[in-house]
Amino acid sequence: MGNLQKELEKIGITKNNNNSEYSLNNIKRSDGRKWNEVRPIILEPNYIKNSDGSCLISYGNTKVICTAMISEEVPIFAKEKGIGWLTSEYSMLPGSTLKRKSRDRNKIDGRSVEIQRLIGRSIRGGIDLTCFPGYSIYIDTDVINADGGTRTASITGGFVAAALAFKKYLLKGLIKVNPIKNYVAAISIGIVDGNILLDLMYEEDEKAYCDMNVVATDSGELIDVSAGSGGESFGKNQFLKMLDVAIEQVVRITQIQKTIVAES
Repeated sequence: MGNLQKELEKIGITKNNNNSEYSLNNIKRSDGRKWNEVRPIILEPNYIKNSDGSCLISYGNTKVICTAMISEEVPIFAKEKGIGWLTSEYSMLPGSTLKRKSRDRNKIDGRSVEIQRLIGRSIRGGIDLTCFPGYSIYIDTDVINADGGTRTASITGGFVAAALAFKKYLLKGLIKVNPIKNYVAAISIGIVDGNILLDLMYEEDEKAYCDMNVVATDSGELIDVSAGSGGESFGKNQFLKMLDVAIEQVVRITQIQKTIVAES
């Protein structure tokens, strides 16, 4: 028995009879999902009619409105390099959480700043900024209902909004080449009560002693991985297994993105 299999069996994961897939024993998630199953992912394109590109994305009960808009205001460093820029803003509706969240007015809270930076750099990871010099693309992600995974849903939906906007800019002649190099999506995965769970709901996220967000391309190349524990350690093999499971699912999500954009 290999070391990886031994480590996985310690946390309740065993190989199936075909010796190729892992399954989790005796785990019941409140929504009936298997350990490696994501919530239903629904993308409604062109949700906001006035924006250049938009969608409403749902990861189960987590729902985020994502929009993309173009501007001729470009950061100085981008102008000097002769490239365009893409940035992001993230916010949560006060009633999107179980306890009312105050609106961001004069100062954005640290968590939102961290998340919107993550969204921006994640989407830029699949975009060729040289294709739209002199322009900035603003990705706005507004959470209207939060049940875990708001940042991963925002990345996946934000990329779709950008892709739809680029289609419009091509038709209008604002750009000559589609800037998309690779589609980008994201998913969360964590360890709850010693068990690996994919796409955490809020109740699972609250109990997780390891929570990881994985951003990757349609070819499985990594863009961003953030993982931390709540004071407890977790093993290297657990980390690698979570990474493999998450990447596999992200690649599947990018196929949903491509279908939605192609049909819109």
